[in-house]
Amino acid sequence: MEEDILKITVVNRYANSEPAIGFIKNFNLKEGAIASSVGHDSHNIIAVGVSDAMLCKAVNLLIEKKGGICAVTEKTENVIPLPIAGIMSDQPAEIIGKQYAALDLLAKKMGSTLSAPFMTLSFMGLLVIPSIKLSDKGLFNGEKFKFTSLEIK
Repeated sequence: MEEDILKITVVNRYANSEPAIGFIKNFNLKEGAIASSVGHDSHNIIAVGVSDAMLCKAVNLLIEKKGGICAVTEKTENVIPLPIAGIMSDQPAEIIGKQYAALDLLAKKMGSTLSAPFMTLSFMGLLVIPSIKLSDKGLFNGEKFKFTSLEIK
């Protein structure tokens, strides 16, 4: 059975600091990366991908668009810009709904088996729900309510 371990990163949208990095299972991406600036509670950029290059491509696309959600591969970039604080669109709901459906389909074509990959991604940075989450400050244990190391001691 193939290991499904991908890299996850959180990039602070408000300060120029090093990205936080960890590992995550069950996204099942086989190519590319997905990213979002819709991330409860801080709305930093959070991304999951198969390589550093794909993570950088997705994160940089959202930085360029001043927030949004995206899926990228070697050949494809699909982004829904969210220019209002990185969490809201200035476009009609009908347009955004169609764009979101296409983006969700692309994430699934990239291998994700999650029913809602972008919703799941947005909760990976929400520290107040158990158990292990990632913030721009690092890995957080929601059960012990403290930051923890990625290293096993």
